[in-house]
Amino acid sequence: MIERIREIAVSAGNEILKHYSERQLIETKSDQSPLTRADMASHEFICEELHRLNQEIPVLSEESSKEDVLDRLTWRRLWLVDPLDGTKEFIKQSGQFTVNIALIEDGEPVLGVVYAPAMKLMYWAERTAGAFRVDDGGASALIRTRTADRSKLSFVASRDHAGPQVAALLERFPRAETRSMGSSLKFCLVAEGKADLYLRDVPTMEWDTAAAQCVVEAAGGSVQDLEGKRLLYNKTDLRNPLLATLGDRNFVWS
Repeated sequence: MIERIREIAVSAGNEILKHYSERQLIETKSDQSPLTRADMASHEFICEELHRLNQEIPVLSEESSKEDVLDRLTWRRLWLVDPLDGTKEFIKQSGQFTVNIALIEDGEPVLGVVYAPAMKLMYWAERTAGAFRVDDGGASALIRTRTADRSKLSFVASRDHAGPQVAALLERFPRAETRSMGSSLKFCLVAEGKADLYLRDVPTMEWDTAAAQCVVEAAGGSVQDLEGKRLLYNKTDLRNPLLATLGDRNFVWS
């Protein structure tokens, strides 16, 4: 199944790139986030292909209508999709936007694909098979998180979203390197051992994190709330708690 999901992610990325030079938005959503033609083109393509792959697994996408997912709390297995994660980065043409597809079973991500079409970069994982990076259609390379070194810490933060706890963290570790990145690529920097921590202290939704969480966990890291509880999915409230992505599960941050 993972090979087909990877193919779907690449094809959805191609749909997105057809609209890359456009500037006109379809609308601004209720949370004030932008919605473009590319979001909807990717959403429609992914949903159609996932249904074709297995009609028994329902799809919950960021762009799903309320009517499409009325009974989602009864779903034991589902696809959780962000058809274009990082729409602001897409509009700015930074290249740092992704297609995210995850398979959820009993609230846990067991398969995840994160694809950045403008960069031709993919991260993918299965819970029992490890995590991998693929550059521009090349061979898959196994990735692992790294052991944190207090003298050489590296943090990753959002380009557009950072709150007071991130500022406090940076103040506590003033010598730490800080990298800014868009979309779910932030998680993937931790997964491949290029950063130690991604602290997110402003809201995210389940589709923002599921695929990348699978990659991080399969690479040896963790995605958890600020009390140390693992992030779970298809909750009553689709909003995530504040979260921390850790490369080294045993590092003491106090």
